[in-house]
Amino acid sequence: MTITKLGHCCLLIEDQGVRMLTDPGVWTEAQNEQKDIDIVLITHEHADHFHLESVKTIIKNNPSAKIVTNSAVGKLLAAENITAINVEDGQTHEHGSVVITGYGRTHAPIYPSVPVVMNTGYMINQRLYYPGDAFFVPQQPVEILALPVCGPWLAIAQAIDFAKQIKPARCFPVHDGMLKIMGPFHALPQRELTKEGIEFTPLLAGETLTI
Repeated sequence: MTITKLGHCCLLIEDQGVRMLTDPGVWTEAQNEQKDIDIVLITHEHADHFHLESVKTIIKNNPSAKIVTNSAVGKLLAAENITAINVEDGQTHEHGSVVITGYGRTHAPIYPSVPVVMNTGYMINQRLYYPGDAFFVPQQPVEILALPVCGPWLAIAQAIDFAKQIKPARCFPVHDGMLKIMGPFHALPQRELTKEGIEFTPLLAGETLTI
């Protein structure tokens, strides 16, 4: 198995002669250039994991590629006349010698006012586990873990504890594309604190706040 990180949560995984692409989101562009893709895995509907225009480009460049996702994303794709294979918690899909198993049902909580969406993590050939945006622990050994390390829904302590609980032989970071993009971190507290009459002013390096 070879794993190439294209950015954020978009991975190019090659195993048993099958080429798979995960979560083609809005913060990556390299997915639009990939050819000979057999499977596109999409864990949930948030834009940093599911960018519709990228999906359309991938399909155009790889007309025989199959999309594997959950029913929530499937409905969004169906509205665009795009077919998807539904694989959710406890379900499997086989493509040649590759077996994909779904784990988990919901995205990790962000904040009470933010709707919780469906999230399905995927295990590939009982080796690589990519959980999407959740800390769902599969009831089976994990050799390789794609570990989310940054985001408005997690603290780094949670990520470390998640990896320690799973005990993979190795792991690598994903969900880190926003480290240079402050919007996801500032927008939510700005919205929620404004409701309470608290002014929240994002202050970037080099900027001065005069009060």
